[in-house]
Amino acid sequence: MLPIRAWLRRADRRACALILPDGTRLSFGDLAGMPGRHGLLTPEGDVATLATGIVDAALGGGTLFPLPPGLAQSYRQTLVGLAAQAANPSLALVIATSGSSGAPKGVRLPWRAIAAASRLSMQALGLAAGDAWLACMPLYHIGGAMILYRCLRAGATAVVHEGFDVDVVGRDLAARRITHLSLVPPMLARLLDAGIRPPSSLRCALVGGAALTQPLFRRALAAGWPVCPTYGMTETCALATVNLRPGADWEEGDVGCPLPGVRIAPAANGVLQIATPARMAGYLGETGQAADWIVTCDIGCVDTQYTQHTQHTQHRVRIVGRADDMLVSAGVNVHPLEVESRLAACPGVRDAGVTGLADPLWGDIIACAYEGDRAEASIDAWCRLHMPNARRPRRFLRIDRLPRTASGKLDRLALPSLWETAP
Repeated sequence: MLPIRAWLRRADRRACALILPDGTRLSFGDLAGMPGRHGLLTPEGDVATLATGIVDAALGGGTLFPLPPGLAQSYRQTLVGLAAQAANPSLALVIATSGSSGAPKGVRLPWRAIAAASRLSMQALGLAAGDAWLACMPLYHIGGAMILYRCLRAGATAVVHEGFDVDVVGRDLAARRITHLSLVPPMLARLLDAGIRPPSSLRCALVGGAALTQPLFRRALAAGWPVCPTYGMTETCALATVNLRPGADWEEGDVGCPLPGVRIAPAANGVLQIATPARMAGYLGETGQAADWIVTCDIGCVDTQYTQHTQHTQHRVRIVGRADDMLVSAGVNVHPLEVESRLAACPGVRDAGVTGLADPLWGDIIACAYEGDRAEASIDAWCRLHMPNARRPRRFLRIDRLPRTASGKLDRLALPSLWETAP
């Protein structure tokens, strides 16, 4: 039996399962009565179509591939063709990776992974019947799609939005009893800029998908937001770790402990590996199953801590950056995230993106594009005072908005091109 049928059978048929952007409410009984579809489903259009498509595919043993907008037609056709060959009742979902540091790949996520991920996140986050998760993340990314699977398993309500709109999110936070929320850092920043306060019902605001800076965390903490930094990837069905309600002593990169049953360890080069029951089957076009340990592109460390009063050993994960983002400037390894973290403390800088500009002498010239109201020369002067010489940017560019992917991640591939058109 497909997992979703067991989930719907356990749920209160009269309870609300989905609230769509136009206000339509679908109960768990309504979802159980959907006919179900098999084969490959590639729904496109509004979020209501995607949300009901997730349920329809799950009920009929279909494989869902929610296509992200903006894919080149030739690449889209290739991915869809590969997904059609892979589609089968045990393959629940295909998700295209964000492409923030390379071309997107189609990730095959079987039902065993979706079911395990839903169970693990329910245990870690305390999601239960009667809760409501506001889903303003794109459903064609794993962070959005998994919200629906978690709610279906828990008997909770998914309040689905047509993308992220500050005013609409603020309205629903005020009008509905929202208990859970998923955000990327730019979304959190915009909510804070708009002065939106968290409701008393909100127990957990997961923040992931990109690095959370300490200044942004402190702003959110001061405003009463129950921020929970997370770490995960499409290949692990989103959540692999969560830092539940960290305090004022939180340090940048601390993403908490692995979920129950998840193991994380650094390889010899510092790159993290993840073993989880929620792992992918593999990528489109590949045969066989993925290895037990998934090798990431993230550099990090795992600290073992023993808590005396609980007599429990915890493994805390800290993310330093991505291995494929490393710059080499004048023979020195410089990670953009390290420079961006330092720039976050510069008055007048709201957000920054650091990249390398090719140079025959330096190798990479460290360059910083930033959002803020401080002049470029003033930022340069601040960096000379507060940053090591080998790691400070040499080029600055003030822009209205940094380039981001559809999931809200900083688009590092687009950063160097900003200087091509700069005056």
